[in-house]
Amino acid sequence: VQLQASGGGLVQAGGSLRLSCAASGRTFGSFAVGWFRQAPGKEREFVTAIRRSGDMTYSADSVKGRFTISRDNAKNTVYLQMNSPKPEDTAVYYCAAGTWTQIMITTNPQYWGQGTLVTVSS
Repeated sequence: VQLQASGGGLVQAGGSLRLSCAASGRTFGSFAVGWFRQAPGKEREFVTAIRRSGDMTYSADSVKGRFTISRDNAKNTVYLQMNSPKPEDTAVYYCAAGTWTQIMITTNPQYWGQGTLVTVSS
């Protein structure tokens, strides 16, 4: 599976932005997908994830109520809707695919996209 993240850019705090993660391969629906982020000078951290069927999601406390993950398996795409972003959300965002355990427990999914930069201005 190859992943391509897009949609990053500059957004004002309190605005909204939607990231997309497009996948190649007919088996995309077999994978859970997660979003991770890495801010300058910080370690990579988990943001949110969705199970392969889309029936369950889980988000870090820092983004709960503001960010929403969804997927359209027919389009081989996962989305991250970012509402009311804050300056501390500034980071390179990566989408990744793998098993639920890889995403949630080991935080080391098998497949990674290249990342898209999100900058939130105050």
